[in-house]
Amino acid sequence: MPKLNFKIIVYIMGLLLLCNGGFMLIATLVSWVYKDGATVQIAGASVTTMMVGMLFMFVTRDYAKKLKQREGYIIVTFGWIFMALSGMLPYLFTDAIPDITNAFFETMSGYTTTGATILDDIEVLPEGVLLWRSLTHWIGGMGIIVLAVAILPLLGIGGMQLFAAEAPGPSADKLKPRIADTAKRLWLIYVGYTAAETILLNLAGMSFFDAVNHALSTLSTGGFSTKNASVAYWNDQPLIQYIIIVFMFLAGTNFVMSYFAFKGKIQRILHEDEFKWYAIFVFGFAIVAALLIYFYADTSQSTIVHPKVWGEFESAFRHALFQILTVITTTGFITADFTLWTPFLTIFFFGLFFLGGSAGSTSGGVKVVRHIIMIRNGIAEFKRALHPNAIVPVRYNGKGIKGEIVFNILGFFILYMLAFIIGAMGLAALGLDFPTAIGGAASSLGNIGPAFGDLSPVDNFNSLPMLGKWWSAFLMLIGRLELFTVLIILTPMFWRNR
Repeated sequence: MPKLNFKIIVYIMGLLLLCNGGFMLIATLVSWVYKDGATVQIAGASVTTMMVGMLFMFVTRDYAKKLKQREGYIIVTFGWIFMALSGMLPYLFTDAIPDITNAFFETMSGYTTTGATILDDIEVLPEGVLLWRSLTHWIGGMGIIVLAVAILPLLGIGGMQLFAAEAPGPSADKLKPRIADTAKRLWLIYVGYTAAETILLNLAGMSFFDAVNHALSTLSTGGFSTKNASVAYWNDQPLIQYIIIVFMFLAGTNFVMSYFAFKGKIQRILHEDEFKWYAIFVFGFAIVAALLIYFYADTSQSTIVHPKVWGEFESAFRHALFQILTVITTTGFITADFTLWTPFLTIFFFGLFFLGGSAGSTSGGVKVVRHIIMIRNGIAEFKRALHPNAIVPVRYNGKGIKGEIVFNILGFFILYMLAFIIGAMGLAALGLDFPTAIGGAASSLGNIGPAFGDLSPVDNFNSLPMLGKWWSAFLMLIGRLELFTVLIILTPMFWRNR
């Protein structure tokens, strides 16, 4: 195996830090506009990040412009870690989160779009810091590496290796032959959706600042809010919640489908298996949850939603649909504490932690397409058992799937469940009770946000011990990068030169 090209790795790390520092300048500008007292500190974090980035790029400017797959995995994994390390500087410099463990947890939760927070009082933070929290979501949502892929061709570097490591799912739809063109079109849709939601939320009654932050969090399927009660703050304004519902659904859909919609190829979308089942899951589960909430849920115990709000089926359906979407798309916004609904719904929502949105979306989790293929493979195995000599292919979108893709998906799911079990055992070893341990592991690995036990929707992750926060941050990282990308670099064979 050829030696690693460390210069190109360091150069791209510098490029990512430079971009990260540039985004901090946006937060600096907002801090200055609102005169929140944190402008100098955030500007200091921005300058520090960009200077380190430029130093990295300067000392490796004579890099060889040849990127192999091994370099791609390292750049993706360490790119996220470097972004998180630099991204916590605004928290540290402003004393919004003075502790390094807490600051790293909050930042990793932001970039991985998990949305879990250690902050007890969000509303006292300076506006610049609040915007920076939301920006970490937005940057991570589409993938900081996809952003870099759009820039790399300008440097004479091919970016396919990065894209493969960033999106190692069962399929890789490309809108245009060149990966850079794909990245640019995806970012255009991403930015367009963010702007549209901002305008609509503002018109519906949110302040412009709150609208921007919640649009950044929604499209990234993140979950950071500017309010302690999250979106439950606007429980008396259903229109705001319906707007967020629409954009959560779009964010959990493969962005390629949005591109086809804008091109007028509606039939192409309707014939897409994953989109059909994603929509069926969302609305089917929402109806089931709404009926159970309306007829059986004891809402008098709710600490967020006033009991009178459940007096009509529309309200029950809205909250059910909102919470189903926020879990399936791994957004993490909250309008109610679903752990206080019926015991059946508590287990029901825990099961949804392992579903995930569509491949090619900003959602975390296992992804709908993998579940479809695993279920169809299971059905095919039944048929093969009954008819041993028959050739029974696993079909997706009407076409047979290669066996290695099915094996990859089965391997991924086994590894995912193993990571969940080990993750939960790690948290339990630190003294967390059973609901908190399994909820925290499933939430962190799936990049969901709210969990169960002491990490319920009305609580936060500040109660975790220090090692628990680092462990959860690691689970967030491997979950966001779909396991293989991170875990493969932990194997000895990856680093062995031959």
